[in-house]
Amino acid sequence: MDTWQRRTVSYLISLAGLMFAFTVAYNWGMRTFEGVDQPLYISFQHIVETFTATGYGSQAPWSTPEMNLFVVVMDIVGVLSVFLALPVLLFPLFEEALSTTVPAALEDDAEDHVVVCTLTVRGETLAAELDSRDVPCVVVEPDREAATAAYEDGLRVVHADPQSVEGLEAARVSEARAVVADATDDVNTSIVLTAQEVAEDVRTISVVNDPDRARYHELAGADDVLSPRSLLGEGLATKVTTGVSTDLGDAIEVGEDFEIAEFPIHRGSDLVGATIAESGIREETGANVIGAWFQGSFESPPDPEEPLDGGTVLLATGREDQLERLREMTLAERRSPGRGETLVAGYGEVGKSAAEALASAGVPHTALDRTEMPGVDVVGDATEPEDLRRAGIAQARTVLLALPEDTATEVAALVARDANPDVEVVARAEAAENVGKTYRAGADYVLSLATVSGRILASTILEETVMSPDTQVEVVRREAPGLVGQTLGEADVRTKTGCTVVGVERDEVVRTDIGPDFRVQGGDELVVAGTDEGVNRFSQLLG
Repeated sequence: MDTWQRRTVSYLISLAGLMFAFTVAYNWGMRTFEGVDQPLYISFQHIVETFTATGYGSQAPWSTPEMNLFVVVMDIVGVLSVFLALPVLLFPLFEEALSTTVPAALEDDAEDHVVVCTLTVRGETLAAELDSRDVPCVVVEPDREAATAAYEDGLRVVHADPQSVEGLEAARVSEARAVVADATDDVNTSIVLTAQEVAEDVRTISVVNDPDRARYHELAGADDVLSPRSLLGEGLATKVTTGVSTDLGDAIEVGEDFEIAEFPIHRGSDLVGATIAESGIREETGANVIGAWFQGSFESPPDPEEPLDGGTVLLATGREDQLERLREMTLAERRSPGRGETLVAGYGEVGKSAAEALASAGVPHTALDRTEMPGVDVVGDATEPEDLRRAGIAQARTVLLALPEDTATEVAALVARDANPDVEVVARAEAAENVGKTYRAGADYVLSLATVSGRILASTILEETVMSPDTQVEVVRREAPGLVGQTLGEADVRTKTGCTVVGVERDEVVRTDIGPDFRVQGGDELVVAGTDEGVNRFSQLLG
């Protein structure tokens, strides 16, 4: 019985009791004050007329003040008890009848689909990744409003409890390719146990927020336990460590002696203020710039006349020595790391992982968090200027914002930039849609948890290699049946998708010396670089 039904039953019982009480009282009043001794059903008939406002006067007028006062009270109570119930009982019923109805179960022929239990920003990214590969995705969402919103956004949704056998049976888990548990840690273990009860052989993937709890997800029966927050923290830390070294720790190897890497341009770099054409990158390094992020907007190929600034992120390919020379050009005047040079704001799972990665790389750091705990050096709020000053923002070369809320991250970026205009701001964003705002707030490099999580989940489910889970640009290796027989020039991949083909694997050999005349053959695997949206378009149009 749902809330509306319980409310209706309670109301009807209360109304019946109220009418019975007034019937008895009215019958007693007529006998006592008016001297009329009438059957109880006559009194009840008058009460019904009064409460429903369908008729008056059959027993009027009343001669005594007491009876007239009683009738006045009864009239008011009757009208209120009936008409005030309309917005509580009937209006919601009308709204429900006119509103979107989310299915409570999948159609009987659904199979080989991915069941995502509860919808988060991670799930939205995953759904887009799966949709680009024509893999059906079904969201099981227990919250009615969230289920309705997702359904109206075009997602395939079942409104049910994923912790219940009935809920997962409604999503046809026994016919599914995989089940993804993406709620809280405790709920996820419950979902995994339920999935095992419904279908022992279904593949279960659980997202863990606290890596220390991963063991219990495995004991519950999860086939894969993923910790995107840890990977995100390590990815953000990499941007700090490469900011004090030309080491290409985050480069992606495409083929033999051929790599692709991101290069954030630091504020003290000689490249700031120059255009790509004026920069001399190609002439001085030999590296090829195939794309660039300008304030959170990716361009591939980048406009040669677009000026570079602190915060521009270049995407380039080349040999290791060429990319090392480019890395050196993007750095400010190099300094060895000093005490307090990196400020980690936020010491949750992302911040803790980032701090551990910095310590492993020998980069000293100061940790700031609202809560006092082991590993936190300064207790304070990263959005408060005084707390940032106490944590050493004035002396910091880099501030790494690992805050759990995007609004706080945006404010902290503004405050940090105001306190130290030369500081490099590396930031985490929860939702991909807030990356642009964080750049506008003053961040130099932003990585979204939703993006990292969605890539990891998709690659795990599809058993494919995502070469860059913790970078802004996605680099994947995929077959492209839609391009077989065409040259890369004829395919015009960049114009159609915004992606760049940086290599082709043929007969277990990766070729990087490809040009517009390179013709794609059956069985070729293309190494493609672009934004998540661009790579999804590539898969939809050409995959």
